[in-house]
Amino acid sequence: MVVESYPIPARVSDQANGIGITAGLGKKGYQGRIIWDYVKQQLKIIGIKMTNSFKQIVDQAGREDRVYLMEHEVKAILEGQDISTTRSLVARSEDEAVNLFRSIRSPVALKILSPDVIHKSDTGGVKLNLRNEDQVREAYRQIINSFRDKTVTGISVQEMAKPGVEVIIGVTLDPTFGPVMMFGLGGVFVEILKDVSFRSIPLSEYDAEDMIEEIKGYALLKGYRGSAADVPALRDLLLKVSDLVMENPEIKEMDLNPVFIYPQGYKVVDARIILGEPRVKASRALPKQDLHDLFYPKSIAVIGASGTRGKLGWNVFTNLVCHNFEGKLYPINPKAEEIHGIKAYPRISDVPEPVDVAIILVSASVTPDVVKECCNCGIKYIVVESAGFAEMGEEGRRLEQEMKTIADSYGVRLLGPNCSGIINTHCSMVQSIGIVDALSKGSIGLVSQAGVCAAGMLWGLRQIMDFGIVATIGNKLDINETDMLSEVSQDKNINVICMYLESVKGGRRFVDVAKQVSMTKPVIVLKSGRTEAGKKAVTSHTASLAGNDQVFSGVFRQGGIIRASDYEHMFNLAKAVSKQPLPERDGVFIITYAGSLGVISADAVTDNEMRLSDLEPALKERLRGLLPEYVGGLNPVDYTFSMDGETVKKTIEIGVESADVGSFIVVLQAEILGSYVDSLKSIDYKGKPIMACVAGKEFAMEDVIKMEKAGIPVYSTPEQCADAISVMFRHAQRIRSSR
Repeated sequence: MVVESYPIPARVSDQANGIGITAGLGKKGYQGRIIWDYVKQQLKIIGIKMTNSFKQIVDQAGREDRVYLMEHEVKAILEGQDISTTRSLVARSEDEAVNLFRSIRSPVALKILSPDVIHKSDTGGVKLNLRNEDQVREAYRQIINSFRDKTVTGISVQEMAKPGVEVIIGVTLDPTFGPVMMFGLGGVFVEILKDVSFRSIPLSEYDAEDMIEEIKGYALLKGYRGSAADVPALRDLLLKVSDLVMENPEIKEMDLNPVFIYPQGYKVVDARIILGEPRVKASRALPKQDLHDLFYPKSIAVIGASGTRGKLGWNVFTNLVCHNFEGKLYPINPKAEEIHGIKAYPRISDVPEPVDVAIILVSASVTPDVVKECCNCGIKYIVVESAGFAEMGEEGRRLEQEMKTIADSYGVRLLGPNCSGIINTHCSMVQSIGIVDALSKGSIGLVSQAGVCAAGMLWGLRQIMDFGIVATIGNKLDINETDMLSEVSQDKNINVICMYLESVKGGRRFVDVAKQVSMTKPVIVLKSGRTEAGKKAVTSHTASLAGNDQVFSGVFRQGGIIRASDYEHMFNLAKAVSKQPLPERDGVFIITYAGSLGVISADAVTDNEMRLSDLEPALKERLRGLLPEYVGGLNPVDYTFSMDGETVKKTIEIGVESADVGSFIVVLQAEILGSYVDSLKSIDYKGKPIMACVAGKEFAMEDVIKMEKAGIPVYSTPEQCADAISVMFRHAQRIRSSR
């Protein structure tokens, strides 16, 4: 590896030791030897024997019992990664500082180098734009005097970087996803506006490009008043930092701030690294069993099944019986002969035939014993719906760990505890602890951390949305959200997946699985617990900005996940993508019976960064033939109260033929909504989604249900329609871009 010292452009090699060092000023003889000795002295100061390897620098820091790498050390590491910096030479006297200034032959900056000083600028440890020897000497004295009570390694002398677009790049460790990278514009953009993006490391090339384009200040990078930044070079810099962090697990935090981006290239002006315990690569035993038979079992035993109405054991077994589960059922209850006419057994070990899935509904204190008995009987999937575990405190956590140890030793997969099991309409299996009415076989998969909440949603939503699978995960002792996402995505009956999550246990694996799944099936996630009170750290600017919710948003975007803001938003999006195709263009065609709602729709389209489509001349002429004489606008098309189902159908068919129309918003009258159903469901819209807006739809729910069952999503406001179309279009764009 080559160690370079900025002001010394010529190369001198020590071939005997296999070392190349940039040295000399093109000088020979005495002057060249002086500079050669000086370079070796510089390396000795930071404890490096003719190398700038990361390991050497980290080892030196360890010997000095410090976790903070000083600027000159970090820049040596960065240069070793082919990352361009302003570099840093160390002066230990005024004369050395002046000599370095002379060699640079341009304005310089002086900076304190001390293991005790992390934020140099805030404490007077930086002097900028020094143009003569007197200024250099005075700045040196001021810095030394200001830090008499600190351990001072020396003073860094470096070239003043020419101004460019200022950005910040950082790395911090997230408790869920491990190392994450932050990117944003510097100055006010990051300090006040917090216009930053986050991604989980490692980054792909697409990730790097996307996090640059995500920030609101991206326009300044693309070009402003004839000046543009080298975005490809910036992308490559992000990838190099990602590689550096992956190769060196000791890096806990990193800030490159500022970095100046130029029309060609960039310079890292200041840098710091905080070390920590080396990250242990997340490891997990290979899956003990895949989960297919958990979702499609041939037999289920309910341990704690009850014949007493109102008990949870009664609810679960009743759901399985009343929904006509296609496999065999075994109620386990030592006090019952039969339940719902099905022979009961005192213990699971008394069942004479193999059992695929055991559902446990007994008190928490005896659950580990029941788990062990199930394992001894050869059962490969256990669903613990009982509560009273980690959510209750230390004793509950102890019981959980005991269960996990038992299940792991047998290679058994365990769902829960504190969950509501699985509903799979495609095999008529309903394990819910709440009584569930009739369900239709559907294409929506729902994975929920809150079991009762998920079951409760079905009561009303089943009228307008058809769920295929509802899987609850509870405390995620073994099977977690990533396992569920992976398995549900493989089900041919499911074409969109919703998730309600309070936490993510799968870490980086969750990102990788979501990225793969979202290429073929949209993944919509509602993440609760949003807060600005993420973990703060005084050592790293990046860490102080990495609020928990910001990281989740960035990582979800990295995984191709559509993030919902609340339950209504999640299900509004789910019914849109489950019923309608993804739009290929951003042009929206609006049809309305009320001018005001047409204007509101047009505003909503623009607010969601879509646009109104423009029909081709021939199609405009056809449209004018449909319009009443008093109607002039062609988008939005306002038919006033003369609009009927046949007119809407003909208008949509004109829009379908336009190359500029990607989707439709149709504003319909609630009082005659039913009259539109047959017309709209008969349209061949050729891959162009239709969203219906019905103001006051809650007063026309019978017709709303008819419209939804005809495949047309119905919303209360134009804003909801425009939001759904925009989300669908951008998801389609992402799929195309990342292929």
